[in-house]
Amino acid sequence: MRIVSTTCSNTEIVCALGCEQFLVGLDDHSDYPEEVVSKLPRVGPDLQVDATKIAALKPDLVLASLTVPGHENVIESLQKAGLVYRASAPETVEAVYEDILDIAERLGVVERGKKLVKEMREQIKPAKIKTGVKPSVAVQWWPKPAIIAGRKSWVHDLIELAGGRNALASLETTSSPLEFEEFAVLNPDIIVMSWCGVKEEKYRASVVSDNPLLRSVSAVKNERIIPISEAYLGRPSVRLVEGYRLIKEAVDRFYEETAD
Repeated sequence: MRIVSTTCSNTEIVCALGCEQFLVGLDDHSDYPEEVVSKLPRVGPDLQVDATKIAALKPDLVLASLTVPGHENVIESLQKAGLVYRASAPETVEAVYEDILDIAERLGVVERGKKLVKEMREQIKPAKIKTGVKPSVAVQWWPKPAIIAGRKSWVHDLIELAGGRNALASLETTSSPLEFEEFAVLNPDIIVMSWCGVKEEKYRASVVSDNPLLRSVSAVKNERIIPISEAYLGRPSVRLVEGYRLIKEAVDRFYEETAD
């Protein structure tokens, strides 16, 4: 089978299923696993993949996505090129598991898919109930404006499973830009920097803490602004396991610091 992946998450799922040999082309942003992706042809950035380049690779299946605005244009280009594709827009951790199982079935490795999901469930599991008030966690996709993960996001599930509560759980959306005054009203106990398209080593807590409109926020006052790579939180794939682990560490530290 010949597969072209147009998103990082699909690339990672295919490789986690042990089917990297099927990949014949990737989007420009797929960066993991490096030993696999470094050897494959690129077909453009995920929001502007070149359907002509994809067609030239003669794929049996294109693994696409509808997770962010603009992906619908990619789907349209694939349709016009007459390419067979699969695209989804998971909003929950359970939906991510379903995607993995579906891709596994399409690649003919159903049992591998079941094993992979079982392993993920064993690692992403509900934290033991703590005493006291659950810390509110804001996952920040971008600092200016502050773009925060809402309820319709697998990140919401990860926060809840880790023993916290999503600071923007009241908003039925995947994410939302907020004025800094609005962000301050949320008053999160923990702010997670997971800036899209920015390498983790370039995240700077000072970008948040030095903002005079955010100085009253609990996370700023108590220095609970933590970096978690977008690769672990922003991609609906197997590496959400690591994102969950890091959120849980931050939540556990909150409980330790606020224990009577």
